Amino acid sequence: MMTFVFRIDRHNGVPSYVQIIQQVQQALRVGLLQPGDRLPTARAVVEATALNPNTVLKAYRELEAQGLVETRRRHGTFVTGTLGASSADSPWRAELAEVAGRARGAGMERDDLAALFTDVLEDLYLVKEPDAASQPS
Repeated sequence: MMTFVFRIDRHNGVPSYVQIIQQVQQALRVGLLQPGDRLPTARAVVEATALNPNTVLKAYRELEAQGLVETRRRHGTFVTGTLGASSADSPWRAELAEVAGRARGAGMERDDLAALFTDVLEDLYLVKEPDAASQPS
């Protein structure tokens, strides 16, 4: 059984409870968490991250409202939902890891690569509005 660990970045401007939510969602998308898996207790998260207990509980309540987890009194919080269709052993993961490794080797910073990848995804998945300047008058 894998122990899920939260990593909180207090300098990125994203509220801690949102980081917890995002990390659970990400783990669900890539198959690191599956229905039936137990999340760390709020107490364990507090001890590991020095967060306020209410912050952790707020994240868990939001995940429950999203239908992704269920809290069972005296038993813990368990994954009940899924997101996405990829998995940790997907060939796409290996291909993306290779591209990311080459970018890192070429000196690209993590945030720059993430921004570039996000831009590519937006080009592929979002319909962009035409520029007002390119519209005929």
